Amino acid sequence: MRLSSLLIVFASFATAALLSLVAASFSADLIEDSSQRSVKRELDARGLDWTEVYAEGLQVFLAGVAPSEADRFKAMSAAGGIVDAARVIDNMQVEAAADIAPPRFSVEILRNDAGISLIGLIPIGADRADIVDRMIDLAGRPNVTDLLETAEYDTPRGWNTALRFGLSALDILPRAKVSVQAGAVSVTAMADSPEARRGLEAQLLRRAPKDMRLDLDISAPRPVITPFTLRFVIDENGARFDACSADSEKARVRLLTAARAAGLTGSAECTIGLGVPTPSWAEAAEMAMAGLAELGGGVVTFSDADIKLVASPGTDQPLFDRVVGELESGLPDVFALNSTLPPLPDTNESGPITPEFTATLSPEGLVQLRGRLPDDLTRQTTESYAKARFGGEHVHMAARIDETLPANWPVRVLAGIDALAQLDSGALEITPDAVSLAGRTGNANTSAEISRMLAEKLAQNDEFSIDVRYVEELDPVAALPTSEECIAGLQAIQTDQKILFEPGSGTLDASAAQIIDAVAGQLRECPGLPLEIQGHTDSQGRESMNQALSQTRAQSVLSALQDRRLLTSNIVARGYGETRPIADNGTEEGREANRRIEFVLISPEAGAGDAADAATDGADTPDNTATDGTAQSGKPAAPAEDGAHPPDTPHDDADAEETGTESTPNDTN
Repeated sequence: MRLSSLLIVFASFATAALLSLVAASFSADLIEDSSQRSVKRELDARGLDWTEVYAEGLQVFLAGVAPSEADRFKAMSAAGGIVDAARVIDNMQVEAAADIAPPRFSVEILRNDAGISLIGLIPIGADRADIVDRMIDLAGRPNVTDLLETAEYDTPRGWNTALRFGLSALDILPRAKVSVQAGAVSVTAMADSPEARRGLEAQLLRRAPKDMRLDLDISAPRPVITPFTLRFVIDENGARFDACSADSEKARVRLLTAARAAGLTGSAECTIGLGVPTPSWAEAAEMAMAGLAELGGGVVTFSDADIKLVASPGTDQPLFDRVVGELESGLPDVFALNSTLPPLPDTNESGPITPEFTATLSPEGLVQLRGRLPDDLTRQTTESYAKARFGGEHVHMAARIDETLPANWPVRVLAGIDALAQLDSGALEITPDAVSLAGRTGNANTSAEISRMLAEKLAQNDEFSIDVRYVEELDPVAALPTSEECIAGLQAIQTDQKILFEPGSGTLDASAAQIIDAVAGQLRECPGLPLEIQGHTDSQGRESMNQALSQTRAQSVLSALQDRRLLTSNIVARGYGETRPIADNGTEEGREANRRIEFVLISPEAGAGDAADAATDGADTPDNTATDGTAQSGKPAAPAEDGAHPPDTPHDDADAEETGTESTPNDTN
């Protein structure tokens, strides 16, 4: 009985323990399921359905691949809002980020009188020291500020080409900002005059590689225009400006628009300058040109605030009176209008011969003065003034005295000669009624300059006409030779003679001075020409000696050009040794042809961007060049001949004869 009681008590405790264990297990499963469902529901509600949730005891595990670190943090925060954050275990991963894109490499180069500043980010492969050294050569070490940073990324395509051009542009730009990017250069600069601006633009455009974008913004100070002049003509040849001045870009557009409405066709120039007499200049000019168009022909001339309107002979008198009346009442108060309606010429009336004075300027610069002058003092003054303008040996005086001429005749003559001096060739005619000038010029602004000059010097009631034609061939900027013409000129210099050196060395022979002078003269006509001076040898002697000698001789030619004060920042010297023969090295004639100096245009290879950099890397890699020298020089390249020289034989006599392109057979240096 006693044993049974003990068993019953033990069984009761065992049963209670088992029931407790079962209850605890069910409670734990219930808590896990509840936590897992609640957390999953919250994550899905927030759009984080990429997460995987499972619970183990009191801990809640989050798994899955988060799109970003931010999404991973959102999932942890959402789960921590449902259960204790300490119970949330992070087993999530984040998607691998894409490779970081390389930075945008760019360099801003600022140059002014105080020095040069370099600002920007360049690739690690760029030669930073070389960039800084080139700027030190231009401005001096204390005046160069280096603020460049580098990034360890590959050099982008077109970077070296653009950087090389940007640095070389500073040679001719004393005040400028040059912005360099891969494949593009932007130049902002200030020129001393419009002519200097055109010259800089021509040089930079000629230097620019074909596969690089170049943006130019070169400004010149606005000229002071005195008197502020506008002259608009409508005749049988149509409508045109003899002179046009504006005080702003907006005014220029207004004037050109009004001129086209009055019948102007084609392009026209209108100079923006300082000196406008009133802000209402454009408004008055618009009204005057519209009135002239309504009259059907004539000339309207503005000289500061004075306006002279001359209608075509035969214009209807009532129409003339109405148009002039509307102008007088509509013009701003500051302007004064002088209007004239010339009568029709009477062809039946006979009378005395009209006196005249003529001056002709030939293309060779010879000046003939004929016609009538009022007295001997005026004749002496006219001749002296013409000699001062054109040169004493070029003037021939053949004018006679006529004391009946008008009082203002001498002023007209001197003003006309002054205007004629602005032309390359032309003719001046002065009559009691008008001053007429016609001719050719190489400056597109000459007609406007002459109009201002005559308007200032002649009386207000003096009529004048201008027929000046711009000829591009006479423009010193437009007439600059092309790169191909420059190379052809350099080759022509060496057609009958060549550059000689002292035997066995890279020292120029005394006879080479004349050829170098001719080469320097040709290069001065081709400013900014990117050029490679190439030295070549035959295959006799050791290859290393041939290479060194060819480099030394090419460098000697470059140094000789520098001694002649020629800018050579765009010229490199390179020796190619025996690697580029143009003839058979097995014959004396072939070896003679292979010993030469060539001038070759540097042009970056299309799509290669960095290939032209080899032109500045020295002479130890002759095949890695920026240009196909033989193709540019017009000579086909022949393959180098192996075994053409003994391995250890010094190249003395034969190689000492190596000289310029198309060498003469009797060269024995």
